[in-house]
Amino acid sequence: MEKQVILCLILINAAIAFGLSLQEEQQEEYLLPTVLVTLLVRNKAHVLPMFLSYLAQLDYPKDRIAIWVRCDHSSDNSIEILQEWLEHTADFYHSVNYALDNDETKGQSHHNETSPYDWPVSRFKHVIALKEEAFEYARDIWADFVFFLDSDVMLTEKQTLKSLIGLRLPIVAPMLLSEGLYSNFWCGMTEDYYYQRTDEYKEIYQVKKLGVFQVPMIHTAVMVDMNYKRTRNLTFDRVRLQEMQKNRGQSPIYEGPADDIIVFAISANSSGIPLHVSNELAFGYVLQPLEPSDTLEQDLLQIINIRANMVNDLGAVPPLLDYFQESVQLPEKSKLTLDHIYMINLDRRPERRQKMENLFDELGLNVEHFSAVDGKQLNSERLQEMGIQFLSGYEDPYHHRAMTMGEIGCFLSHYNIWKQMLELNQKEVLILEDDIRFEPYFTGNALRVINQARNAVEYDLIYFGRKRLKEETEPWVEGADSLVHVGYSYWTLGYVISLEGARKLLAANPLKKLIPVDEFLPLMFDRHPNKTWSSAFEERNLIALSAAPLLLYPIHYTGETGYISDTEDSQQINVESATTTCDSEPRLKSDREHIFISQDDNHVLDQLSSMVIAKSHQEL
Repeated sequence: MEKQVILCLILINAAIAFGLSLQEEQQEEYLLPTVLVTLLVRNKAHVLPMFLSYLAQLDYPKDRIAIWVRCDHSSDNSIEILQEWLEHTADFYHSVNYALDNDETKGQSHHNETSPYDWPVSRFKHVIALKEEAFEYARDIWADFVFFLDSDVMLTEKQTLKSLIGLRLPIVAPMLLSEGLYSNFWCGMTEDYYYQRTDEYKEIYQVKKLGVFQVPMIHTAVMVDMNYKRTRNLTFDRVRLQEMQKNRGQSPIYEGPADDIIVFAISANSSGIPLHVSNELAFGYVLQPLEPSDTLEQDLLQIINIRANMVNDLGAVPPLLDYFQESVQLPEKSKLTLDHIYMINLDRRPERRQKMENLFDELGLNVEHFSAVDGKQLNSERLQEMGIQFLSGYEDPYHHRAMTMGEIGCFLSHYNIWKQMLELNQKEVLILEDDIRFEPYFTGNALRVINQARNAVEYDLIYFGRKRLKEETEPWVEGADSLVHVGYSYWTLGYVISLEGARKLLAANPLKKLIPVDEFLPLMFDRHPNKTWSSAFEERNLIALSAAPLLLYPIHYTGETGYISDTEDSQQINVESATTTCDSEPRLKSDREHIFISQDDNHVLDQLSSMVIAKSHQEL
């Protein structure tokens, strides 16, 4: 009997504790600030399933979120997608205020609008009026925060709302990633209120500087603390801004563009409210605005690029809501008009294989997995059995050591593919390694490079990704604007090789004078600076080219925190020359340093850094 009483008491106490814990948790959620999320939608059916899925999956109590959404002048099925989303989720939110397209505006253009991506005066006026209405609505419902969110944003970080609110700033934006260097903030503004490129912008965007930064402009995803007294002075309307400035006796009166995002930034600045952007978390992604002459196809290609970046950054594209799963349409798979594409991967690296296969799905690449030779399974006895001999006098030019077993395995992996090409008579093959990041529009650019090579010159090898090691002239291939004759380079991240190229490499009998594969290739096209090593290979007539700009890069570099190189972090072979000493600090072959960039590449980088495309600003 006493045991039963004790057991009952234990159960009662546990229930009370659970109830109190649950009550505290509910009370904590109740104390969280209320947020109004404002959405303006037009012709976004192709991105809405992703946008709405990630919005719904934010880790913030939905009963503390109000939704305000407007959709008009749409000619696609944006309304139907919004309605489906609201049917599934509206009841979970504190409130939903929406006005969707009607017969008067459905499919209609704004006055003087040349395309759905044009921004005439009439469209600016309409959007500004809607944003002003959203501001008033936020005040009417006593929202603590209002989050102005464009519908081409993908917030993959579930802690976005909690993170931004926790910063306790009057106005802040989460930094979003896109193509090139485009994002939703500026670090500089010209005297006539347009984007000005700065070095700090790149440092923030590339997360070389981590934190929260005061900037002159934020847009696209903007959180405003409505409890901050001065936010009463915020506006998107130029006329209202001018009136407030006159009433305050401010000078000069703003006479710049009647663009909603610029007016908002100036209204904050003239009211003494700082704007901030945070890159403390990888918040998500944003599509670049389209130009009036663009088509929907351009946005669809952007989505492919962003989904590929999600795989690079997150391992996979975060799943959509169940009822949006059918909206995902992956590109049809191809081999880029080549005979075959191989991806070299160690069997003990299944996570890399899975990530690459996710990438191939997103990019539409038909790729065969090729098992790498594992350096960890090699030893001196096995190398002797294979008849492998090493180039006399070879030592790593940075570490001053002999080859590692990982480097041997890497060479043998490429070597085995060259042999298989001959056995299967594969005339053109793309060989990829398993830790690479594809540049935007990879498929189209790769086809362009391949076709230019076929039409302009006979070739044996085309680098898609490499590390330039000498500041030397690399002449353009005649008749091509995306190909150069390649100089001394490292890395075998990805390259196209012809059947004749494979024959030349195998004919050199490289297993009898083995060196790392990324040293062997420049020896074979006779651009290696070490003439002693070069003299060991009589025929050095490989015709090697490189894509310009490059089409892929490593995801990681040796020396980065948490990254282990399978080639450089492995056992060395037992060769006397490996004991050579060096006074200087050795560098890693795959580090970020000492990569020489041509003038043409600098031009490309300069274009990317200035690629902050805003809507076509026009003055009212």
